[in-house]
Amino acid sequence: MQYDMVFEGGGAKGMLFVGALQEVEARGYVPVRLLGASAGAIMATFLAAGYLADEMAEALNETDEEDRPVFLGFLETPAALTQEEIQHSAIRDLLREVNLKFIPDFAEGKLDDAIATALATSSITSRIFSFVERGGFYAAESFLAWLITKLNSGTYSLDRGTHPKGEPRNFGRMNLAEFFEATGTDLSLIASDTTDAQMLILNHRTAPRCPVISAVRMSMNFPLLWHEVLWQPEWGPYRDMDISGHSIVDGGMLSNFPIELFLSDQPYVTAVMGEKRTGPLNVMGFLIDEAADVPGAPAVAAEKKGFDFSQLRTIDRVTKLINTMTQAHDKIVIDAFEKFVVRLPAKGYGTIEFGMTPERRAALVGAGRQFTAEYLDRLESRVGVSFGMDTVVETRDLVNKADKVAAKILSR
Repeated sequence: MQYDMVFEGGGAKGMLFVGALQEVEARGYVPVRLLGASAGAIMATFLAAGYLADEMAEALNETDEEDRPVFLGFLETPAALTQEEIQHSAIRDLLREVNLKFIPDFAEGKLDDAIATALATSSITSRIFSFVERGGFYAAESFLAWLITKLNSGTYSLDRGTHPKGEPRNFGRMNLAEFFEATGTDLSLIASDTTDAQMLILNHRTAPRCPVISAVRMSMNFPLLWHEVLWQPEWGPYRDMDISGHSIVDGGMLSNFPIELFLSDQPYVTAVMGEKRTGPLNVMGFLIDEAADVPGAPAVAAEKKGFDFSQLRTIDRVTKLINTMTQAHDKIVIDAFEKFVVRLPAKGYGTIEFGMTPERRAALVGAGRQFTAEYLDRLESRVGVSFGMDTVVETRDLVNKADKVAAKILSR
């Protein structure tokens, strides 16, 4: 049974998808086109690379030398700024504007240099410098290195594309066009261009020269937490538009759950998403439901000592702002296409709870599988084809709704 599959963003809560995919895989549902935002982009990319659900679980449960979850390493200390960067920084400019009348100008300049250098090199305040100058408290180089390793690990399990089944994966350095040719899987990832205020749908049609790892990195680039990503000239145009130097952040900024892109059959949609190769309504959308309890979830462990920038109120406020911005659009979509939505519970789990205990991770994965099984039980009990649609009129009505929503999201 072939389905187009959509994975919502949700940061650390994306562990739900592992359990969901275990059930999907066990029942023989096969993904054809894949669409993901943020954490969903990681899952969609792993699926396209031929990862099985248990392989994903192993990759996402990795620990470092200190037995900490590998994802904690993605909140890494930024590289030090050079003296030239410090001299031309916004903070150094601010210090220039503060004139201390009781200090001679020549001495004040040296004092300002010393203050700026101290702030830029301190283990604590260097994060503030990074936030101001690079758009985020943390770097993401270790995430990129990890993703390259994962895309070059294990054996390819699919019998499609030019990459031979059973051969070692070698996808880590590919661009989106090369990745599509190698895997034969139609992968699209959502990102947000804050320079042009537009949603990006990154795939082999829209941005063929963009590296796969960069597409994933942009899609999961939570604003103000990780450094902003600037579109590089060598990545080529996006849909024939030169967006070199544009600032790209998390796909969830504009749409965290664009399931309508798989339901619409309008030419301006298929030009971006590709033609349907399944039944007209063979779509599953995996949604993280923050209002539903996770059965048997242990309480959050006591916080470790030490200052954690990811817990700043600024990050919490940004999370709430993003949720508010996306929920209005996504609620319309979810309500309109409820038949296609697999709701996965995540109440009490944090978007950036990367250090969750093994017990909390296990509860989340178990909930993902349980709730997906319940959804598929309902699906398989319905009479008829394509989610139990009884009439052609009902089917056409749903597609018409998808056309209208997709037109808005693609600015048509």
